Amino acid sequence: MKSNALIFCIAVSVFLLAVSGCGANPGGGQDAGEAPIAADESVRYNHVDFVMGTVVDITLYAKGADKTNEIPPILSEIENKLISWRNDDSELARINKGAGSPMEISDEMKNYLENAIAIAANSGGAFDPTVGGLSRLWDFDNEEEIIPGQEAIAELLNHVGYEKIAVEGNTISLTGGVSIDLGGIGKGIGCDEVQKYLEENEEITGALINIGGSSTVVYGAKASGEPWKIALQNPRDSAGYAGALTLAGTHYISTSGDYEKYFEKDGKRYHHILDPATGYPAESGLMSVTVAASSGALSDALSTACFVLGKEKSMALLSKYDAEAVFIGSDKNITVTDGLKENFELMSDDYRVV
Repeated sequence: MKSNALIFCIAVSVFLLAVSGCGANPGGGQDAGEAPIAADESVRYNHVDFVMGTVVDITLYAKGADKTNEIPPILSEIENKLISWRNDDSELARINKGAGSPMEISDEMKNYLENAIAIAANSGGAFDPTVGGLSRLWDFDNEEEIIPGQEAIAELLNHVGYEKIAVEGNTISLTGGVSIDLGGIGKGIGCDEVQKYLEENEEITGALINIGGSSTVVYGAKASGEPWKIALQNPRDSAGYAGALTLAGTHYISTSGDYEKYFEKDGKRYHHILDPATGYPAESGLMSVTVAASSGALSDALSTACFVLGKEKSMALLSKYDAEAVFIGSDKNITVTDGLKENFELMSDDYRVV
């Protein structure tokens, strides 16, 4: 059973709970139950779009006009101009085509790649941007649900390894056959770029941007002053929540789970989070990991790395980046790191916090 269709449900459900806890307000205006907002106070505006191949939920609290429609073009430009391997005109696609020969890259791409390589190194390769060939081999966007052959996986593993990328100044060199995929960090990059836009617009006093149900940035505050409430998807119930995080101020949150893109054969679940060491979907005893970190790109990459590593091996990595996490195990036990314990609320009787 392919689960790509769940993305819309996941994104919308996170959005509804995170914005107000009581329903959406697509036309803009005040939160339900709040007192009337004066002319010089922030008004809530909502917009849902489809960008970066997924549903994007946008909520802005602003003094003045609705600017929600200015967010999607920012994300679209990042995808199409820089990080999409599918778009032949993107910078990443050109880098992959030129593998084996040095080439010049933009400052933006240099920054993205250097961050990705650093996280790959610190995670022992659990997060690795060179899994592009393997990702395309598995092709979880294809409805055919094919398990690749061992020989094909073994051949592509020869071209996996963050050490095969060399960035010196604005010049990149890839070992021949290497294919970079920034999908494990792309939505987080989108959150970071949107954050820059929010900071440049003083009339925006608060925002919640959710990209595909897996990467979220919350910024500032709601008009009511209430904290943000971010729902965590129940990995085995697309209509339910396992828990929620209540957070004040600006935060970056990303989730990696085995329910986002997957299929099942002979009673086994094959999901899109690949272990770079084996070439197969990671088996770490987890159903999902949610990470809160100092940037969107960092939270996105760490959630992938932690899912591959498993709970115990993730702790040192999280500590290195001063990040926090919520682990949902296959045994339905939930582990919350110390920095988020006071912010977490269990919302399903199917799980228990340990």
